[in-house]
Amino acid sequence: MPTVRSDLTNKVILITGASRGIGRSVALNCAQAGAEVIITGRTMGALKELDDEISNIDGKATIVELDQTDTAAMARLAQAIATRWGRLDGFVANAGQLGQMGPMPHIDPEIFEKTIMVNLTSIWYQIAAFDTLLRASNAGRAVLVSSGAAQGARAYWGAYAVSKAGLEAMARAWAAESEKTDMRINLIDPGATRTAMRAAAYPGEDPNSLLTAEDITPAFLHLLSCNCTSQGMLYKAAELSARLG
Repeated sequence: MPTVRSDLTNKVILITGASRGIGRSVALNCAQAGAEVIITGRTMGALKELDDEISNIDGKATIVELDQTDTAAMARLAQAIATRWGRLDGFVANAGQLGQMGPMPHIDPEIFEKTIMVNLTSIWYQIAAFDTLLRASNAGRAVLVSSGAAQGARAYWGAYAVSKAGLEAMARAWAAESEKTDMRINLIDPGATRTAMRAAAYPGEDPNSLLTAEDITPAFLHLLSCNCTSQGMLYKAAELSARLG
């Protein structure tokens, strides 16, 4: 695990898509650093396993079963957080789906729309729900997970590329609107990291040639820290983690 960061102690941090991969690693390390983590996902069994692991290191976690397409759930979750803590110190928008890989004209319309909903529209609902809570913190931090697919031309990536490009534009707008607050909002590109989504996108790739989620977790911890002062930036997770040592 990365070195424990004392500046995350007693912070309330929400991580979506925490049941596996990057989200799981970020949640576990935030808890190990003393934060109270709210872990969301669709797979309750995996979330409970993560909760047990966090308990074993004397960490604090709250499990929330969350479907990214249930937009009304975002407001309910925000209200629950407001009632219990009155603020949100960190928000990691990690949950997402790859969608259908194939030529744009042949993508199933329902899959296209669901991919946009999960990767982009649902994040707007989360921003709308959590903005006030993040402003209530003395150092609210938001980290939105993008992808290299948002940049340049990439055949067959269809809705996923569209959704991540839209996410980057939305994050920068939110950051610009929050410039005069204590909030800091940034984007991170996990790059070539060993995840289930990466395996689906590149089925012939050797997973042992890739970074692990733990390798790039320091970048997330830095962007959640009150010491992070950048705003509206896109970071390559591997590069930032390497700079942090």
